[in-house]
Amino acid sequence: MTSAPTLEVRNLQTHFFTRAGVVKAVDDVSFTVRRGKVLGLVGESGSGKSVTGFSIIGLVDAPGRIAGGSILFQGRDLAKLSEEEMRDLRGNRIAMIFQDPMMTLNPVLRIDTQMIETVQAHRKVSHEAARQRARDTLGMVGIPSPDERLKAYPHQFSGGMRQRVAIAIALLHEPELIIADEPTTALDVTIQGQILAEVQKLAETTGTSLIWITHDLSVVAGLADDIAVMYAGRIVEKGTVAEVLDRPLHPYTAGLIGSVPSRNKRGEPLRQIPGMTPSLLNLPPGCAFRSRCPRAAAPCMAEPEMREILPQREARCFLPLTSDAEQAA
Repeated sequence: MTSAPTLEVRNLQTHFFTRAGVVKAVDDVSFTVRRGKVLGLVGESGSGKSVTGFSIIGLVDAPGRIAGGSILFQGRDLAKLSEEEMRDLRGNRIAMIFQDPMMTLNPVLRIDTQMIETVQAHRKVSHEAARQRARDTLGMVGIPSPDERLKAYPHQFSGGMRQRVAIAIALLHEPELIIADEPTTALDVTIQGQILAEVQKLAETTGTSLIWITHDLSVVAGLADDIAVMYAGRIVEKGTVAEVLDRPLHPYTAGLIGSVPSRNKRGEPLRQIPGMTPSLLNLPPGCAFRSRCPRAAAPCMAEPEMREILPQREARCFLPLTSDAEQAA
């Protein structure tokens, strides 16, 4: 068994070249996903999480393009592959689950047609074997009466059911890497829990690696092994889930954790991060979080680099929260 990581992203830059200027949606992003492990990619809307996912799977549309860096999937640089080579990997060895299931499903084809075609696109199996695989995978994501459901069209499913079908399609080939872009946001809590348990089991039993893109820290806390926190197109903190959520180093990470309602004492006003995310077209000089940060000082006028602050813990900050008293505040 190889000890090399499933995915290694190094200094990835994905820029959108618009009339108004260059939008650095992903700027110098690096992380590693090991075999059978789950990486939680966390941040608020517009932080660059989804564009990072689309960059890995080769689905960045014009005027966007990968402007620099490498995306090593089992040692192979995806950024240098042709569209045909990417198509062979996409859906087979690398799968993506989108936030909107209708990005996966064709509204005019029955579910069985779509799933059987997906199986046969990458495997030489009979129609019956492909149908059985489709049926088993629907059962895996908790869809009752899978035989009947295979004959249905997407419009005959609720939103949550459609999302489960989309997740099932991603699982069909037991890919080595799944990129999940907030796929359980529209599902109720019991179904969400069921799918998260299924995904964890998949990672443990088959060695599938996962990148789980979300703004929901409670999902990441229960699902992921490692976490990378994004802000304004950059990763600002990385580490294991337990350490980052228990002892955040970056003030933005601490603000995200403090904003979770369940952490507020009864009767106290909800805590929130002041201000708004800056426009990626017009980022302020220095640290992008400076205008919202309670710790901002003169050093923050320069641009911070990712650096190791504690063993195995990196953050992009000149004034990290290193004492227990600061992290509890």
